Parts: sequence; C-alpha cells; structure tokens
Amino acid sequence: MNQTLGFRIWKHRLLYLFLLPCIVSLLIFAYYPMYGAVLAFKDYKYNLGILGSPWAGLKHFRTFISSLEFWEVIRNTIVISGLKILFCFPAPIILALLLNEMRLPRYKRVIQTMSYLPNFVSWVVVVSLLTVIFSPYGGVVNSIRNLLGKDSIFFLGEKRFFYPLVVFSDIWKNAGWGSIIYLSAISGINPELYEAAVMDGAGRLRCTWHVTLPAIKMTIGIMLIFAVGGILNAGFDQILLLQQPANMQISEILDTFTLRTGLLYGRFEYATAIGLFKSIFGLLLIIITNHIAKKYFEVGIW
Repeated sequence: MNQTLGFRIWKHRLLYLFLLPCIVSLLIFAYYPMYGAVLAFKDYKYNLGILGSPWAGLKHFRTFISSLEFWEVIRNTIVISGLKILFCFPAPIILALLLNEMRLPRYKRVIQTMSYLPNFVSWVVVVSLLTVIFSPYGGVVNSIRNLLGKDSIFFLGEKRFFYPLVVFSDIWKNAGWGSIIYLSAISGINPELYEAAVMDGAGRLRCTWHVTLPAIKMTIGIMLIFAVGGILNAGFDQILLLQQPANMQISEILDTFTLRTGLLYGRFEYATAIGLFKSIFGLLLIIITNHIAKKYFEVGIW
C-alpha cells in the first residue's frame, strides 16, 4: 500500500509541486501561529518568552468571565451578529432570486457586475464614503436636511444610528458577492421542474416559492450553519472603523476588545485567552447548529 501510494505521488509529482506553496503557506500562516495559543495559559514575562513564562492555568479565562466587560462585550457581539443574520443573511438570497427572474441577459449582467463591485472595496473606503455622506459638516444627507430647514445630525457618532449603519453598509458591500453561491445553486435546478409547475398553473412567484427555494434549501442551510457558527465574528474591520467614543458602549465587540486589551494595554496573555474563548465557543456553536439542522432539516456540513 505504501509503495503504491509513493509511486502515485511520484508519478504525479508535478501536480503535487503546484500544491507545495499552498501547503507551506498553510503551515506557516495557519498552523505555526497556533503555538501562540499557549500564551492564554501563561503569566507572560517579556524576559522569559512564551515557553519560559510560568503557567497560569485557566486564570485568564476566569478573569475575563468574571470581569465587568464580559457581558457587555458578549451582548454587543451577539446583537450585531444577530442583526446581520436577520437582515444581511437573507439579502444575497433575495438578490439571487431577483436576478434569476430577469429575462434580459444584458441588463442582468450589468446589475450582477454592479452588485459584485462593492465587495472589492475595502472597509476603509466604505467607512470613508459613509463619513462623506453622513458628515455633519458638508455631508450630502445633512446638506439636504439644512436646505429643508433642519439641523445637522452626527449620524456616525450617535448610538441610535450605529446599528442601522452597520446593517446597511454590510448589505451594500457583501450582498452581491454572496449571491454568487445561490445563483450557482439556482443554475443547477432542472428546467423541467419549472415547466411542470407552469403547466400546473403556477406563476413566477409560486415557481420561486415551490421550486427555486426548495431546490436551494441545502445551500441555504449550510450557509446558515456557518453564519450561526460565526456569530461571535461581528465584523472586526467594519466595527473598528465605525467606532466612535459616543457609540463605544454598544460597538465594543470581542475582536475590538481583544485588540485593545492586547496592543493598547499590553496584556497579551489575557487577549489570547479571550481569542481562544471565542474560537472554542464558535466551534461549539457550529457543532450544535449542524446537529439541529441535520435532525430537523436534513442539512449538515458533516
């Protein structure tokens, strides 16, 4: 068996050579940094390094869970992620269904291209655009308000506008790119199913409801499992750039709190413990969600 495997590897050595850069980069950037997770169980001393520092056990995990910031940070993270699942997760599905119903290929391609473009714009540029649009000093929205005789509003600095801006900017940036997966699933549906539905008297809306959606149920379920599993990933880049002193109470999430704790205060072991806590909790969520989805919806990633 070993000789056969070795012979096959040697026979296709050029193909494996193409894989080598990917494997090396995976080992260097994905597996090697995992050694740093040991820091979460250490009382880190700069002069002793990670391995030389004394063990602290679960001290940092207990400190984080019993801290005053724990519930506030967890609540903010879950609220923002929950809003994204509620509003942003269905957006690519709805866009894919609307694009699928377009009958003019030229306009369909134009709209698809326009919806994909925001994905290639960094969050720095997106937040800069939001600042220009909603700025109280010459912003487009406030200029219109001033013309109507109303006072300017600092949209990016007020707590009540933070969640709507997060949801709106996330949909604008990611909905088009996310719709690619659903459009691919829709393209694999047997056209005879639509013909049978039309012969039974179904219109376009009923075809969508009774043919298209059931056919892509598996894809939606798998994407939902990943979305729920990543509920503690509330969008680091986006939230960090939208944070203002005025909205910090509702915008401080696990990722930004970890960054602030590690880099600003130099508590590297504490920040590592928070990051490890988040990863373990996310893995448990994926396992639980996958089990529930398989049991009740017959959809799962394993």
